[in-house]
Amino acid sequence: MIEIIDLSQEIYEGMPVFKNLPQVKIGIHNSHEEWNGERNTKTRTPAVHKLELGEHTGTHVDAINHMAIEHKDKSIDKMPLSMFYTEGICLDFSHKKLRELIEAFEIEEACKKAEVEIKAGDTVLLYTDHYRRHFASENWAKGPGVSASCARWLGEKEIAAFGVETMSPGVSGVSNREVHHICGELNFTHYENMVNLHQLVGRGRFRFVGLPLKIRGGTGSPVRAVAIFENK
Repeated sequence: MIEIIDLSQEIYEGMPVFKNLPQVKIGIHNSHEEWNGERNTKTRTPAVHKLELGEHTGTHVDAINHMAIEHKDKSIDKMPLSMFYTEGICLDFSHKKLRELIEAFEIEEACKKAEVEIKAGDTVLLYTDHYRRHFASENWAKGPGVSASCARWLGEKEIAAFGVETMSPGVSGVSNREVHHICGELNFTHYENMVNLHQLVGRGRFRFVGLPLKIRGGTGSPVRAVAIFENK
């Protein structure tokens, strides 16, 4: 029996986006009434929607070219698919407060508590319960995040990526910019705006899938991230 847990936010018009990134707009481009030749109808049943959104909308993964200008040629379409199809673990940091940093020694302690280890090529998900507590509230942009030294420690473990529930992997104005630079330097990435991580805590290793759209030159992409457990 296979259990698939959805880790992605719903995409909808008016949803929260990071700072000055593009707002999500969704409209009816073609209706079934129009396709059926009906005129002056009071209703328009969607046949095709028009989407306007940024690459970094909702649950998404960052491309290496997003991290810093020196990585401009490492776009999302050029990143190996193996980075987005990995083994994964989820660690419990639900005790963290707003804008609090997560340090490397705390990840080591969380691994010991969960009886898991970080392996090369893993995706490491950090559960803070920030989504359920603060999504779309005044504190949504004030989540906890990894410190710069923690990001470097993770990168030196040769992981594929780490993932967070918040809109940024580091704490905005404290570590976030440097965390991005370190990801670019060490050639690993991160997922943002993840959900349902509470369903993964304490369950050991799982298959993680977070495939991006193949956007030519893209700096990132929305993903339908999932965790897969194979229950024998």
